[in-house]
Amino acid sequence: MNVFIACDSFKGSMTSLEANAAVQAGLLDADPTIHTTLLPMADGGEGTVDALLYTLGGERVTVAVRGPLGGKVEASYGWIPETKTAIIETAAASGITLVGNDELDPWKATSFGTGELMAHALAHGARQMVIGLGGSATVDGGIGLLEALGVTFYDTEKQPISGNGKGLGRIDSIDLSSLRERFRDVEVTMASDVTNPLLGDTGAVHVFGPQKGAKTEDLATLEEGMASYAKVCAKAIGRDDANTAGAGAAGGIGFALQSFLSAKAMSGFSYIAEAAKLADILPSADLIITGEGQMDAQSFFGKVPVALANEAKPFNVPVIAFAGSVKGNAQQFASAGLQAVIPITNGPTSLSEAMTDGKKLLQESAERTWRLTQLFPHKHS
Repeated sequence: MNVFIACDSFKGSMTSLEANAAVQAGLLDADPTIHTTLLPMADGGEGTVDALLYTLGGERVTVAVRGPLGGKVEASYGWIPETKTAIIETAAASGITLVGNDELDPWKATSFGTGELMAHALAHGARQMVIGLGGSATVDGGIGLLEALGVTFYDTEKQPISGNGKGLGRIDSIDLSSLRERFRDVEVTMASDVTNPLLGDTGAVHVFGPQKGAKTEDLATLEEGMASYAKVCAKAIGRDDANTAGAGAAGGIGFALQSFLSAKAMSGFSYIAEAAKLADILPSADLIITGEGQMDAQSFFGKVPVALANEAKPFNVPVIAFAGSVKGNAQQFASAGLQAVIPITNGPTSLSEAMTDGKKLLQESAERTWRLTQLFPHKHS
């Protein structure tokens, strides 16, 4: 029996590599004769560096940068010397997991650290950059990132503005001169499962702001600032990217990359699947096991388990997903190609306990599930 294991990270609990290893251990506890193939996966968010370095080779580069609330953090990016490609996650330097829930502040949070990672990669000789957009703590429209790359934002009195949510509505003009020269020969790709525009009811502020600490009473002012910023950007570059798919990703970082660096947008899952030559692996699998921290309505929009199930459909390979929590019914997931979606928790438990015990819970769930599958005859065509 050939089992292909390709989990996303369980955010805050396990990396994709750790989740895959836990599933493998559980299967082998049940049946040591199983042949397993492991591949870390991601959708452009947390785990993108792990997935691409696992597939393409390369190394991690660690840099001290400004965290989302201004303090120093150690953040890593992937570096592939042969192609001079840098793989950068917004979550590494500007991530929501770097901030306590009671500290989330959309006015103060900045993407500056992600820009510092990009600047370091430039100095390293990067000619290609893949920016994984996901898991950010920011709603700053990417102005922190741009500031770190040498862009200066001015208010009406020609005073520089700091790159955070509070500064958005005060921007009157932009100096882009140094940015254009630095990125003249650099190709930027943004990898994300998010297709939201920058503005409006489905934009960065209204959809993602509340996750990042924005209160209901903050939303109108934040949106007004983001709209003002977008208008100034359109004047500066000669086009309006506010309604472009993906502009709202990572609190508007997608907009900054598209507008100022002409970034090409691509599904994070598709980018990694192509790099890993996933289509060559799936036909030989008898079963695919995947998973992520939470399976819910968002899982149908570019997240790893559903995207992987779609890839597997032409080969008639059954797909099972594990999750820390499941919100949705079996029929919905089955229609997306997932034969089973299995929560790994054992009865009522707190979120902190589930996350702390995640590896053990996932391993035990994999073992139980495998033993259950042995009650039925296997058919794979």
